[in-house]
Amino acid sequence: MTELTDKIKDHLENQLPFAVYCKPGASVVTGLFGSKNSIETTTDLSGKGFVFAPFSRDEAVFLPAAECEVLTQHIDLPLAEIPSAPEFTIDATAKAAFEELVAKCVTAIKSNTFTKLVASRTETVETDTDVATIFRRLLSAYPNAFRYCFYSEATGLWMGATPEQLLQANNDKIHTVALAGTQVYNAEKEAVWQEKEQEEQQIVTDYITQALQESCTNITATSPYTFHAGNIVHIKTDITAQLKNDIALSDVIKKLHPTPAVCGMPKDEAAVFLKENEGYNREFYSGFLGELNTDFASGQQDKSDLFVNLRCMKIKDSTTQLFIGCGITKDSNPEKEFLETVNKSITMRRVL
Repeated sequence: MTELTDKIKDHLENQLPFAVYCKPGASVVTGLFGSKNSIETTTDLSGKGFVFAPFSRDEAVFLPAAECEVLTQHIDLPLAEIPSAPEFTIDATAKAAFEELVAKCVTAIKSNTFTKLVASRTETVETDTDVATIFRRLLSAYPNAFRYCFYSEATGLWMGATPEQLLQANNDKIHTVALAGTQVYNAEKEAVWQEKEQEEQQIVTDYITQALQESCTNITATSPYTFHAGNIVHIKTDITAQLKNDIALSDVIKKLHPTPAVCGMPKDEAAVFLKENEGYNREFYSGFLGELNTDFASGQQDKSDLFVNLRCMKIKDSTTQLFIGCGITKDSNPEKEFLETVNKSITMRRVL
């Protein structure tokens, strides 16, 4: 990892763009290191490189492969010792504000304006840990997640370990997932999912399969199953499909993003509601990121591997902003939903 971490430090010092990442279950870390002029914006998603897209449907930031030095390195985990979950005091003001937001979401759902909403908030953490150490801890702590570190002058420095795939495409073959529901992981006990959590999962699954109808054939979905990601577990369904001949991959991506797992249903109206009520700008939290139209480790073309930007943070000097959220249905309890966001924040607090 020395060459890659040295490159990260050098590019941060010189404010040069880069993306360094490791896919779920993989032992290869890939880095794209650009120059001042190599960063681009895109809406058509047709280039080959690494894409970093916001929650909104604005232009995505893009690192084109042709303009970058690409490095790959095999790793043996663990790379770093992982601290235990830190002690911290819950901010009573933040708790009250989020519970008020959840209550407002529940009221809107019960009035039949929405079937689901995804409420989110931020936490600010002071840290003096260097970026390379944080990234090594991410790689070690969350081997089943997509772990990344991304920087550009336009976006700032972001890091994360997301469990959720937006889309994987290999030529005309599509794979995506529906991920919802959250519980704290307990190695001694099998997860039992309540009706509220199963309902939340089914909403996401139905949306994705219906969204693929116009652009894909041979759509299949597995039965829901429990998926372990760090200190928590989710309900997960795998969905596969085949692209129709005249459909571009970008059309499918734009149809899926943002999914109900990060926004709500109906999603356009839900996005407006969240913008008006969350009280902050999500920026790239719950956007998407990953390899676009190429696989750098294997050299395979026409392959994309994109993930939803969850369990993420934005680092500026010694201040880190954590982004966390949870799905809200008509049966949601505001205090329980707040505690769910606290559990999710521990994912990032541990590596800080």
